[in-house]
This record gives sequence, structure tokens and C-alpha cells, in this order.
Amino acid sequence: MSFLVVMIVDDPDQCPDIIEAWSKLGVSGVTILESTGMGRLRRAALRDDVPLLPRLQDFLGTREVHHRTLFSVVKDEATVDRMVEAAQEFTGDLNTPHTGFLFVLPVLKAFGLDRRSTH
Repeated sequence: MSFLVVMIVDDPDQCPDIIEAWSKLGVSGVTILESTGMGRLRRAALRDDVPLLPRLQDFLGTREVHHRTLFSVVKDEATVDRMVEAAQEFTGDLNTPHTGFLFVLPVLKAFGLDRRSTH
């Protein structure tokens, strides 16, 4: 069975180190998205430079620091455990506030996971 690892990293500057550590573990691919949590949107609503009737774009288009969300599908649970351990070397204990959030889901089918480079 394969697993989807989803990690929301609180400090975007930690992403390159986490991705490099995962790569050294044999993780062949990670998708990275810029993301924002509800707590950050709420804090942004307390700012004085937001219009009286703000749109979501007013919050998202600001200079707020965003999270990074990492997605990766891996083949076994042992790899997942090593990924969690490697990530926490940079974030600290994920049970501590302002470090991040990580969850794992089983993947029933995965296509393209065993791709080989043609170069």
C-alpha cells in the first residue's frame, strides 16, 4: 500500500531543508503549494490597512507570510516514519505550536509512482 504524506510547514524557509532531507530518504517527488490558514486570515482581518468590506483577495494579496503545503506519495510506512522524523529535525516537535502539521492517508491506487527517467 502507498501513502499520501501532506505537510503544512509554518516557516516557508524550512521547506528546502525538508525537501532535501526527504530526497535523501529516496522520496522521488514532492509537490509544493503556497497556502494560508484560517488563523492567519483572522489575524490579517485585525490589520488597519484592509478595506471596510474586504474580499478574500484583500487578505491573500497582502504581504502576509504564507505556509507551504507539501504533498508526496510514498510506497511504505517505514518511509513515512523516516519523513516525519526528518521533517521534525527542522521544524521541531510538530505537536508544538507554530511548527506545522502533518498527516498521512492511505492511497488505494497510484499510477506513475514507479516512473523511471528517460534521460
